[in-house]
Amino acid sequence: MSSKYEVTIGMEIHAELKTATKMFCTSKNDTSETRPNVNICPVCLAHPGTLPVINKEAVRAVLRVGTALGAKLADYTEFDRKNYFYPDLPKGYQISQYEFPLVSGGTLNGVAITRVHLEEDTASSIHDEATNATLVDYNRSGVPLMELVTEPVIHSAEEAGAFARELQLLLKTIGISGADMEKGEMRVEANISIAKPGENLGTKVEIKNLNSFRVMERAVAYEIKRQEELLESGGKVLQETRGWDEKKQATFSQRIKEGSADYRYFPDPDLPSLKISEISEFSAAELAQSMPELAWQRRERYLALGLKKDDAEMFVRDQRFGSFFEQATNGMAADEIALAANYLANDLASHLRTREDLNDESRESVRRDSINEADIGISADNFAKLIRFVAAKKISSRSAKDILKIALDTGSDVEQIAKERNLFQTSDTGAVGKVVEQVITDNAKVVADLKSGKSAALEYLVGQSMKALRGAADADTVRELIRTKVSS
Repeated sequence: MSSKYEVTIGMEIHAELKTATKMFCTSKNDTSETRPNVNICPVCLAHPGTLPVINKEAVRAVLRVGTALGAKLADYTEFDRKNYFYPDLPKGYQISQYEFPLVSGGTLNGVAITRVHLEEDTASSIHDEATNATLVDYNRSGVPLMELVTEPVIHSAEEAGAFARELQLLLKTIGISGADMEKGEMRVEANISIAKPGENLGTKVEIKNLNSFRVMERAVAYEIKRQEELLESGGKVLQETRGWDEKKQATFSQRIKEGSADYRYFPDPDLPSLKISEISEFSAAELAQSMPELAWQRRERYLALGLKKDDAEMFVRDQRFGSFFEQATNGMAADEIALAANYLANDLASHLRTREDLNDESRESVRRDSINEADIGISADNFAKLIRFVAAKKISSRSAKDILKIALDTGSDVEQIAKERNLFQTSDTGAVGKVVEQVITDNAKVVADLKSGKSAALEYLVGQSMKALRGAADADTVRELIRTKVSS
């Protein structure tokens, strides 16, 4: 937030819904289709005499979002015509919702929600620079879209990014949208205004069609700075729609922003209004029962189990790691769960980052929607066995890291690896004692330092002993043997 101006941001986020068919017809809803104009019919092409039919599953999906947000679900709702011209809008209007949205209110990530409503997507314009022509692909025309609008209560680019990421996670968790920004399944728009403290909201500027979280954060930060500099120089901020130029790292003017009156909304005469209470499967109880464990609920559960905040967040956001953690820790004791989280979030994740670059910044969304143990390189059961060996002090922490790496590289059973490499810790204190005695003999100066009170000397002797034992002993046992033998 600027020290001189108050920044206010409202978000508008569109997400394509996972339904078998489009919003108002029976054409296939498949946004991954690359062949142009395949999933089309007279309805989504707006042929004269065709009539739309409401997609029930799309309505249910938006009501489930409202349930997750703790919002007010409409009893009465209707669809409206939003009139404007664009080449990829076959009817010359878009069927949307205006006065009576399906969902009102609610909160997400501390941000107040204004409304959530249903509408249809437009077609896709494809610009051919070689021929200087524009082609239109109608595959997306009529795809069901959810639009969520926030109150103008966000105050920084970072807050805007955090909110959008949390919404993406919610949509994926309840399974109503892939919400993959790279595929255009989720599109973000930000309305930014700045004003001096105590003044009303400044003039609103909308940035359209931001296709990644980082792009959105950069665009919002740039627009805040642009408006501040404009006001400082005595200029005036125009209410307009702007785009983002990735090469120039700057926003640019697209058109003067329309108001709602410019769209000439009116109820669509071809679609019936809906009385939600008359549809039993849309009851509050039915919708609540359909909810899985939501992200914030899972976070709280993980933290209650004693997980570190960063580890909990990782398992919530990355479905692959989250699913693996759930499977591996099923039936574990509390201390084993904490140990499993540590090895998964650090050692296992580090290995995978090296192998496939989990930190690739171009990947905005959760990398996978379901667990694939072959991708990870070790089964949940095999990983759990390793954790139990460590917790029971059958193998040392150092040996466990080595065993895990071998198992990930080879797919071998952890118990077999430990046996073949003699990594199980011995319970023969006599054998361990002999090694400790030799280390003490070989390090007379360090022993003298230990006797004089230098604690680092003890850890050095423990390290040398563990090295000689190749990890096949418990470090605490070794430490106690050294203390006993040095003081005797």
